[in-house]
Amino acid sequence: MPAVRSSSTSSILKNKQIFYPTSKAERDAFRRLSGKGVTQHQWDVYDFTKSIPKGQVVRYADVCRVVGGSPRSVGNALRNNPFAPYIPCHRVIASTLYIGGFLGEWGPESKTKIQCRRKLEILKDEGVMFTEKGYLEKKETLWQMHN
Repeated sequence: MPAVRSSSTSSILKNKQIFYPTSKAERDAFRRLSGKGVTQHQWDVYDFTKSIPKGQVVRYADVCRVVGGSPRSVGNALRNNPFAPYIPCHRVIASTLYIGGFLGEWGPESKTKIQCRRKLEILKDEGVMFTEKGYLEKKETLWQMHN
């Protein structure tokens, strides 16, 4: 498992080093592989998503209530998350409690189903289970945020 670095902490996660900028200067300087920067809204989404506990999920709309924007803008930020798995975008699901999207795919009906299966496996490893049709089995795994 590789080190995940942030300005203030180091931790271990998966098989690659992930630097997560936390200061304004680091964030202003950060560029994706495409050369594009990250918007303030995207930083807000990533900062909030980082706080979702393992074994819990939230809905896109829950993220919106905290950071602003729309479920679509949150989904787009997470779809383009350059800090996965350090920023656990897999812990965000649809308002209907459907598995939702992951790395550009939307649920079990997606063309390849590869990313959906991957999201389901990651969440299962964290103790979050879904039905065969892709819906959350236990509502108790919805994170009760205190904002």
